[in-house]
Amino acid sequence: MTLEAAFPLQSNLRPADPLIAEEFMPWTSSHRETDGKGHPEGRYANFFKVGHNAYEFVIDFGQSYADDPQRESIHSRVVTSPAYAKVLLKILQDAIGRYDAKFGSIIDAE
Repeated sequence: MTLEAAFPLQSNLRPADPLIAEEFMPWTSSHRETDGKGHPEGRYANFFKVGHNAYEFVIDFGQSYADDPQRESIHSRVVTSPAYAKVLLKILQDAIGRYDAKFGSIIDAE
């Protein structure tokens, strides 16, 4: 069975749409932190940890500091299913492809 067959909502995905995640991942809670304008609060991340088991992926977002490489601060965690982790991978690959086409290749951080 294909991913599209297993998860019909994905058939509506349009990779060129920058707001694609909001199309099929509606907010599950009426309470959320916002920036005062109704948008979710944004956080900078340059440090990531990814773990998984048979049922879910856990992605931690945080910040590391150049002056102290041992200092890492995780500020957000996203838990999702393996199928949606794969959707996220596709969305990021498509976005990076569009970025590279417009601005040139991204230089690796390390």
